[in-house]
Amino acid sequence: MDQPTSEVVRVRGAESQVLPLVLDSPHSGTDYPPDFDHQADPARLRSAEDTHVHELFEGALDQGAILVDALFPRSYIDPNRANTDFLPADLTAGDAIKLPFALVPTVKSELGIGLVWMRVPPDGEPMYPRLLTAATLLQRLAGYHQPYHEALRHCLDQTYHTFGRVFHINCHSMANKASAMSAQPRGTPRPDFVIGDRDGTSCDPALTQALHQALTGEGFRVTVNDPYKGAELIRAWSNPADQRHSVQLEINRSLYMDEASREKNANFRALQDSLTRTIKALTPVMGEAR
Repeated sequence: MDQPTSEVVRVRGAESQVLPLVLDSPHSGTDYPPDFDHQADPARLRSAEDTHVHELFEGALDQGAILVDALFPRSYIDPNRANTDFLPADLTAGDAIKLPFALVPTVKSELGIGLVWMRVPPDGEPMYPRLLTAATLLQRLAGYHQPYHEALRHCLDQTYHTFGRVFHINCHSMANKASAMSAQPRGTPRPDFVIGDRDGTSCDPALTQALHQALTGEGFRVTVNDPYKGAELIRAWSNPADQRHSVQLEINRSLYMDEASREKNANFRALQDSLTRTIKALTPVMGEAR
């Protein structure tokens, strides 16, 4: 049966699954916790969201896939980051030693977009008027980050046990042009789609190739691993040698919404239909239920 919706994560399609496919949207959540306590302009903060991405992939449910999506915003805590990806300097003095693990920040944290976002998009102003405490970090990990990973892992494991293999598409959206908080120069234009397979290490090349072929066949401009290779969720749960295949898919937001208002644009339904056809085109690679 489908898992019940919790306060932080939603799982749909488990009851009707016939494909060894799990899609997840970790960044489309819009339920802002009351203890967020940020100093950002709410409209600017929303530019961190992958708004509506889970809706774009709802056609996959009709084809027998599972769809997982976060209900909370990634700026509060980001499921697509390791639980160690945070700068010690962003914690209250002395609090790093209160954590039960060592912090290992990446370039994402240096840009202000690590495990907990410390800067406000798109220009990078401080998110909080103060440093965070270890207690705050641990509370967000336990209440949001960990439940999301557990829900996704459950779906991936159940799919694997049923089919002997699992294919995982980690779904995202990206700004039409790079912001000041990007690793790219500000204003760099983005393609329509970016497929990330961590330089060929997170899935069978056939999945990347089929996805690329399907999207270009729909008329889109598609790149692979440029500028996004894939982050924590496909790193953590992929193992192609064991028939666990994960790929990240980034969608240019200008294709389906007004980036300023976050409202769907006139092309939303057409893109939704394109993605439904794209998922269907992957069926020969994945196979169906045995």
